[in-house]
Amino acid sequence: MQFLLPFQIPPCPFNITYHDKILLIGSCFSEEIGNEMKELKLDVLQNPNGILYDPISIAESLISYVENKPFSVENIFEMNGLWHSWKHHSAFSGISKEEVSKKINKSQSYAHAFLKKAHFLIITPGTAFSYQLKDNHEKVANCHKAPSGYFVKTLLTAEEIQSGLLSAISNIELMNPELKIIFTISPVRHVRDGVVENNRSKARLIEAVHSVCAQKQNTFYFPSYELVTDVLRDYRFYKNDLVHPNSTAVSFVFEKFIECFLDLPSKEILAEMRKLTSSVKHKPFFEKSLSHQKFVLAQREYISGLEKKYPFIDLSVEKEYF
Repeated sequence: MQFLLPFQIPPCPFNITYHDKILLIGSCFSEEIGNEMKELKLDVLQNPNGILYDPISIAESLISYVENKPFSVENIFEMNGLWHSWKHHSAFSGISKEEVSKKINKSQSYAHAFLKKAHFLIITPGTAFSYQLKDNHEKVANCHKAPSGYFVKTLLTAEEIQSGLLSAISNIELMNPELKIIFTISPVRHVRDGVVENNRSKARLIEAVHSVCAQKQNTFYFPSYELVTDVLRDYRFYKNDLVHPNSTAVSFVFEKFIECFLDLPSKEILAEMRKLTSSVKHKPFFEKSLSHQKFVLAQREYISGLEKKYPFIDLSVEKEYF
């Protein structure tokens, strides 16, 4: 008896290794996958602007990393006692505009340097709905819970999405022509827009991304969206809000990602990192017991061996923990 739809992911023409730098940008699902990578000691940078949902905001942010122009305090606004940027997630908000500006510029400068040396860029848009301010038509990446009357909401066309992404890629190619780009669509369901509207939005993202991949070399589509909605396709694999994939679904997609992209030596390293991560998560009942002290000593020796075997992986956090 068959319980899952057979789904063959096309072989990828390139591999990710533990020597590669990986920049992830996009929706909260990209954070889930990025956290899995980071935990297993891959060299990643996640969302330098914070979580971004629509492809135009993602494209504009990527261009800003290439240009690395200082972000002016004039672009920061005050609302409800905090200062914000329309181009950044609320993780960058703060109690003074100077503080916010400093945090933004620091992140952007780091993203510029990282992107210049990056080997992979993973782009994960979540919705084709875009917002702009009514008064000046400025595109907004995050609404910061401002009243809906501040904005005009539009459903981007596939052509608009494609144009924005191609523009970002063209800018990146000037700085890092060898960069490989992996597109994936977030399986998070934006049901606040409406069920029908969410499906229209996802369809436009998929069409636009496939068009970009058909036109650009060094691009690849990874089917995160399809793995959740067409293979798992059950609310058991969502959190209680029935919108966000749960940890089981994220792990399923991540395993498929590893199968698709990591080369064999990196898969072997990942297995060892997974063993170490499991040890870090171990919570002893009696920290001063002889058995736990032996466990700690064994982990120190294990980390020492890993450092000699893989000197390019930073294990300082794990080393300090034990």
